[in-house]
Amino acid sequence: MSEVRGEPGSGTEAGARFFCTAGRGLEPFLMREVRARLAATEVEYISGKVFFTTCSDLNMLKKLKSAERLFLLIKKQFPLISSVSKGKLLNEMQRLINEDPGSWLNAISIWKNLLELDAKKEKLSQRDDNQLKRKVGENEIIIAKKLKIEQMQKIEENRDCQLEKQIEEETLEQRDFTTKSENFQEEEFRNDIEKAIDTHNQKDLTFRVSCRCSGTIGKAFTAQEVGRVIGIAIIKHFGWKADLRNPKLEIFIHLNDVYSVVGIPMFRVPLASRAYIKTAGLRSTIAWAMASLADIKAGAFVLDPMCGLGTILLEAAKEWPDVYYVGADVSDSQLLGTWDNLKAAGLEDKIELLKVSVIELPLPSESVDIIISDIPFGKKFKLGKDIKSILQEMERVLHVGGTIVLLLSEDHHRRLTDCKESSIPLNSKDSHTDEPGIKKCLSPEEKTGASKIVSTSFEARNHEFLDRMSPFGSLVPVECYKVSLGKTDAFICKYEKSHSSGL
Repeated sequence: MSEVRGEPGSGTEAGARFFCTAGRGLEPFLMREVRARLAATEVEYISGKVFFTTCSDLNMLKKLKSAERLFLLIKKQFPLISSVSKGKLLNEMQRLINEDPGSWLNAISIWKNLLELDAKKEKLSQRDDNQLKRKVGENEIIIAKKLKIEQMQKIEENRDCQLEKQIEEETLEQRDFTTKSENFQEEEFRNDIEKAIDTHNQKDLTFRVSCRCSGTIGKAFTAQEVGRVIGIAIIKHFGWKADLRNPKLEIFIHLNDVYSVVGIPMFRVPLASRAYIKTAGLRSTIAWAMASLADIKAGAFVLDPMCGLGTILLEAAKEWPDVYYVGADVSDSQLLGTWDNLKAAGLEDKIELLKVSVIELPLPSESVDIIISDIPFGKKFKLGKDIKSILQEMERVLHVGGTIVLLLSEDHHRRLTDCKESSIPLNSKDSHTDEPGIKKCLSPEEKTGASKIVSTSFEARNHEFLDRMSPFGSLVPVECYKVSLGKTDAFICKYEKSHSSGL
């Protein structure tokens, strides 16, 4: 792994090098997203991080949904040599700064340019909004005064001329004041930009260092020790001032046995912290990844039959608004939480909520285009063997060619993929187990067609049992991703309905 950095003096026009942190298992989703949303190039990943090059501004970068945090890359290189003494390791850390100061200065230049461009666009946007409000206010004043004129005409026609002259004079004065005010704001805006450029002098920079150390380095040094060494080296080399409370610049360093990465966080608040979600349920990055896997198209009917606090529907509706969304849950408290989230996000009119059981959906067979759902893991809500009934009902309401995307616990995934007991359909008369045959048919880890998923003996009797097969038989596995939920792992599984179940 070689060091990756932009050329000295390059700016955002030539493309800047970034990296995002991501939950384990979400790297493929983030790689697809940066290519699609940012037209990113040179996309690569290591566990928990995705690196890419893009010309996008901060406003576009803020829109990333599957990332945890965004960083401007300063350096990426091989891990520090861990077999040497502590003293040599400290020298290796200092070399992250001293060996190639050009990469640091280049990154700082790009960082400043991005912030200044973002500030300029924000100012222009605010000015446009203020101008629009002013014009609306002026129109309202003129309309009100015209109405007043009409009323006065009915009472005293002789005074109309005087009133009209007065109104015209006031309007001219107001326009003159508006023009002067706009010129003053433009001058102030230019002064603000000049001040921002002046205050970004390298010597005036204040900074702090945040470290993550794992593996051999983590055993030899604490994060605080590494931060202190890096901080002293930065002060000596660049003359920047340390400020642990409110720095202008934060330096992020991650050292482990696989790589050494140095970057600048672009936003103080993580991208994964959604301002439009009032009460958090499922992790927003996981919810968005599930929705993206469903390939939602405009006009589709999307159902979450176990919506909980509605995180999946919120993420989907924000990204794909021209869709009919329905969320169902049997819990009053969950639906109340969902409603609060919808109101906070301004999506009350985009998502319909139903209080119904997932195994008794009040929907016609084959009426739904897409189902996306987080199947409860059994910690708060016990499912037992109801997983079978749940999936049967989902399969019933899904039309042929429709998509199901599920978040399954390791236990549910194991039950659905375990084919050791039998390969005979569930409803066949000689079945001696709870879910034989069906589990393997649902295995998302198989990438071949349904004819290759089931056993040879089942293929031979497929037509004989087709009419009596469980609805699972029409669900074909497409993709599966193992993802981390923090303390536990789960599987995002995608299925497509291949044929009608006849129900």
